[in-house]
Amino acid sequence: MMFAFRVLMVVLFVAISGYTAVTIASHGWNLAPVFFGDMAAMAWPGQFNFDFMCFLILSALWVSWRHQFSAAGLLLGAIASVGGMLFLSAYLFIVSGQAKGDVRELLLGKARAAQS
Repeated sequence: MMFAFRVLMVVLFVAISGYTAVTIASHGWNLAPVFFGDMAAMAWPGQFNFDFMCFLILSALWVSWRHQFSAAGLLLGAIASVGGMLFLSAYLFIVSGQAKGDVRELLLGKARAAQS
């Protein structure tokens, strides 16, 4: 099952990388005004962006917590807060390999998994 999960992470990483490359080529790097402008307009695109931003915050908190809010964990959390699925798919691919199939370790981190 972990193999299928890791394959999914690769597929998601490749897909979002390709989509992002096309978007940047067509519209440039200037995401913030569009992202926050849609939210300020209080329409469906803004609702989606706000929902997504909440997922980014949750992802950042989980990554930081998983690393026990260490300096590295806070740095990874900061990257997660802006990196979205591009970051999270790569991160989960790496840590799932390090966990060697142990889902408890994947979700909790090595130290917390060892304690329980």
